[in-house]
Amino acid sequence: MPGNIVPYAIIILVALIQLSCASRYSSTLSIPEHGFDVVQHIPKGNIGRDTNTLYMSPRRIRSDEFNTPELYTYIDSMYAVMLRHAGVGIASNQIGKSLQIFIIEAKPDNPRYKVLGPVPKQVFINPRITGASESRKNFWHGCLSAHGEKRGNVATYEWIEYESQNPQGEIQKGRLEGFASVIFQHEFRHLMGGTYLDRARHLLSKEELDLKIDAQELPFFNIASDTLPLLIQGYKTGETIESYHTRKK
Repeated sequence: MPGNIVPYAIIILVALIQLSCASRYSSTLSIPEHGFDVVQHIPKGNIGRDTNTLYMSPRRIRSDEFNTPELYTYIDSMYAVMLRHAGVGIASNQIGKSLQIFIIEAKPDNPRYKVLGPVPKQVFINPRITGASESRKNFWHGCLSAHGEKRGNVATYEWIEYESQNPQGEIQKGRLEGFASVIFQHEFRHLMGGTYLDRARHLLSKEELDLKIDAQELPFFNIASDTLPLLIQGYKTGETIESYHTRKK
């Protein structure tokens, strides 16, 4: 037994070093040789969740990283992954990088959401929500990080106001309504940690959901009651992502 203590300690030390290196690598702008894969949801209590970038606190983009080839290349790579999977938004931690960046865009011909209208491409860096409506809308969410999972019904604010930076580092402020507001809050949830699956209580397969919506048996993008879980529950309007993560610990 005593003879196994040193080798065991070495194994633990190596594992900790590897985890530390992985954490540092996951917050850089470097592009892996094999490209990016979409990180998938891990339910609460399951092994691997603590080291999954979907549940880590993403760092801010630093002033010296704005307006650099590395940042532009990284954002282009994020966008390519989003298009490849026919998504309408993507957050950095969905591709294994703990960075405060996300993109939204719904093209007019998107087969899943064209009924809700197009949303122009927008990049949000170091974002925070500065204002939100009292009214909320229901929406049945899917996600690139919930492949094969059921859709979940959660509430989002009908409109939000935001402040963020663009790739040049300039402050941008605005207000989003309708589908754009939904996508923004969906991606913002990723920066907060987790997915709609951590909030939704009502889940349906895509096939069953489509049938019920077509038959008008379910509300779709209607005013939501206060009992429907809020997607970004716990966030305090005006706070930064890092402040949120510090407070929730």
